[in-house]
Amino acid sequence: MLDCHLFGVSPVMHHLINLLIHVANSLILFLVFKRMTGAVFSSAFVAAVFALHPLNVESVAWVTERKNVLSTLFWLLTMWVYTDYVRRGGLLRYSVALLLFALGLLAKPMLVTLPFVLLLLDYWPFERFRPGRNFDEIGKDNEKGGVSSVSEYRRPVLARLILEKVPFFALSLISAYLSSLSVRRLGINVSTKLVPVRLRIANALTSYMSYIGKMLWPRKLAVFYPYPDTVPLWQAIVALLVLICISVLMIWVFRSRRYPAVGWLWYLGALIPVSGLVQAGLWPAMADRWAYVPLVGLFTIIAWGVPDLLAKLRHRNIVLGTTALMVLLALSVCTNLQLRHWRSSIALFQHTIEVTEDNYQAHFSMIKPLRQQGRTAGAIEHGYKALKINPNYPSAHNSLGAVLIDSGEINKAIAHLRRALQLKPDFPAAHVNLGAALFKQGDLDEATRHFYEALQLDTNSFGAHINLATIFMQLGEIEKAVEHYTEAARIKPDFVDAHNNLGYALARQGRFNEAVRHYSKALRIGPESAGLHNVLAVVLTKQGKIDQAITHFKQALRLDPDAEDVRANLNAILALMKQAEPNEPNQP
Repeated sequence: MLDCHLFGVSPVMHHLINLLIHVANSLILFLVFKRMTGAVFSSAFVAAVFALHPLNVESVAWVTERKNVLSTLFWLLTMWVYTDYVRRGGLLRYSVALLLFALGLLAKPMLVTLPFVLLLLDYWPFERFRPGRNFDEIGKDNEKGGVSSVSEYRRPVLARLILEKVPFFALSLISAYLSSLSVRRLGINVSTKLVPVRLRIANALTSYMSYIGKMLWPRKLAVFYPYPDTVPLWQAIVALLVLICISVLMIWVFRSRRYPAVGWLWYLGALIPVSGLVQAGLWPAMADRWAYVPLVGLFTIIAWGVPDLLAKLRHRNIVLGTTALMVLLALSVCTNLQLRHWRSSIALFQHTIEVTEDNYQAHFSMIKPLRQQGRTAGAIEHGYKALKINPNYPSAHNSLGAVLIDSGEINKAIAHLRRALQLKPDFPAAHVNLGAALFKQGDLDEATRHFYEALQLDTNSFGAHINLATIFMQLGEIEKAVEHYTEAARIKPDFVDAHNNLGYALARQGRFNEAVRHYSKALRIGPESAGLHNVLAVVLTKQGKIDQAITHFKQALRLDPDAEDVRANLNAILALMKQAEPNEPNQP
């Protein structure tokens, strides 16, 4: 909202703000890890991979995914302040960390797992779990950069650490409750009858492995991965076994090195909210944006693990530096290639169709941009392809019906729009489109009924208001037409035709001052129209504002020199002015 207020709808600044937040996240990530661990090279590698990985393109390039980069900013700031609190203590630092966490939850509820991550950080790198350590002295020990000797045992450390996180867990529970409440009230919860629990678990297990695969080999990235109808049992079992083996490896085998367990549990835990065990709305099998924070855990394992594995290698630093540069260069190239797919909606969804199978959502998403470009045949083709994959998709029936109206295939359009309403009776847009199709067939009564049903579902339905106004103008019920044109102009104040048509209706009522105001507003919105200047000049003439009328007649001719009706109006008014001039006296 703030971006639109400051910059309008021009995309440049919206993208720039997303990019700046992502850059800030990358820098803070480096500073936080450096501050927590003191390891400059490993911290820099984590931040650089996070900054450049093509999986993160979606979170930055998709403007309305602002919540992802913004919530991550608060996640990282919470870690920053929490680090300061661990080192120095103090209620103020604790309160600031809690406030930043709350802001992050307000940006996106996916941050509900952050309290668990803070507990992981207590294990490593803060080492606050060490048995027998004095809880009050841990901050001082960490500030010195090392671990102190075992001091007097005062109380169970784990219990103290969990108790310390209770306010954080409380905020997570509140956020989760509010999210579930919103889902129920919006009626977008996906029932277990539609997507069984067994399928959800199987998809979650395979998705965990898919994210790892795309991290290591980022290819076939898409904006939408269709949710599978089935997941082969063997795939789910293999994924489960692999995850168990990795968990044992990270937690037990590498127990002398704490970072593998922390990184792995960070990855597993941060993905739980989007694992699909609970679903709402249009839920994909997985999403690149969901890996934005979880993959930091895996990056951490790589950044600290590879140097450990090569600890005895000769020229270790040279090998590590060269390898890191090559990895970052490869990621940069992949990210640049991925960005090209985001240059337009058509390019994005066409790429998605190419790299996924049976993607009805991608075909559906092609309809609107193709229609806007006047490529009706292509839009219709993708509409039929979407319905071939998912015949019971009401939005596809509605959008295809709208395009069929454009192409003049009214009967086919009506059939698809009725099917959309059969699948989803409370669908305002389908009512509006069906009303428009019936209006073209001359069935004004049935069209009017659907427009009013749309308004019952959505009082701010622009399409319903503008179409009802058109019908009432045709029936000569000017007062009702003015009422609906006024609502249409309120809902879309920058829509030229709403003000133009409202001006015409007001002029029909003799309300010339109001008509002039709306015609003038239509001209300010632009682009300038010869027809608008002409009708405004006619109304000004009726008001006796001849000079202003002549100005607008001339503007109309400037825009359209071949407009004979405008030229005739101008000539007529000039002739009347000439007749009204007093005769000059004869010269002696």
